[in-house]
Amino acid sequence: MVKFLERLSTWLWPLAVANLLANIGIVVTGAAVRLTGSGLGCPTWPRCTDDSYVTHPSMGIHGAIEFGNRMLTFVLVVIAISCFLAAVGSRDRVALRHSLVVALGVPLQAVIGGFTVLTDLNPWVVSLHFMASMLMVMVCLALLDHLRSPQRDAAPAPQRTVAWAIMVVGWVVLYLGTVVTGAGPHAGDADARRNGLDPALVSQVHATVVYVLVALTLTLLVLARRSGDRWLVVVTTALLGLELLQGVIGWSQYLLDLNELQVALHMLGAGLLAAGFARVWLATRPHRAGEQPTGRLLAWASGDAPR
Repeated sequence: MVKFLERLSTWLWPLAVANLLANIGIVVTGAAVRLTGSGLGCPTWPRCTDDSYVTHPSMGIHGAIEFGNRMLTFVLVVIAISCFLAAVGSRDRVALRHSLVVALGVPLQAVIGGFTVLTDLNPWVVSLHFMASMLMVMVCLALLDHLRSPQRDAAPAPQRTVAWAIMVVGWVVLYLGTVVTGAGPHAGDADARRNGLDPALVSQVHATVVYVLVALTLTLLVLARRSGDRWLVVVTTALLGLELLQGVIGWSQYLLDLNELQVALHMLGAGLLAAGFARVWLATRPHRAGEQPTGRLLAWASGDAPR
């Protein structure tokens, strides 16, 4: 068993990447469930029907879509447990802690997802389900940052403060996105109730907070460039690009009456933004790099490569 874990530990990095991709991916497949009106394709939980754990052809395409999304949870479980075992084999306590949180978080998310079905897709419960997914994405990113990121000291106080502000405002933006969704037409089922808020009003509030987020990100980018913090410049630039792209998708879906494909892309963007918020915040914290190969970008950001 010890030898097996030691061999598996060599796969810790790709398994950590798979953890992140899987947790972002299931957000997108969850969006597909909602956008196709299949949220109650399996009308109960943990069974699909009162008599069966699996869907039946008589339940049609909606039952197949919802049941298929439920089955993806087992894929996440396999990846998360494999990553945890690889961390055990590596004897890396930080990796062990992060991977354990993800391994425990996947079944917890499944339970929250079950409550969304049992409450007939209550929009506030759906919001909780989504925000829990965003937290999982951030933990997955923290594991990647621990495994491979440049060695660094803590950033100066102004950068740390702005990074904290980005994290807080970012969470507000993500949550307000769920509120906008809860007021809109894509409820996941024709009979699912909405939150009763004015979609236009909550969309405007959401957009206003996004402008604040972009302003904070630009501020951090300026501070990072002035201080010569290469890695913070890299991750903040990437986050700014994601924010601008997400903004374009958000405005276009609003103007085009919430086209389903654009909504799905917006959900993908939300997952990437959650990872970006975590990446930027972690970039302002101290880190001692391990022995893992870093590649040219990380070597440059660490100051180990020529400019």
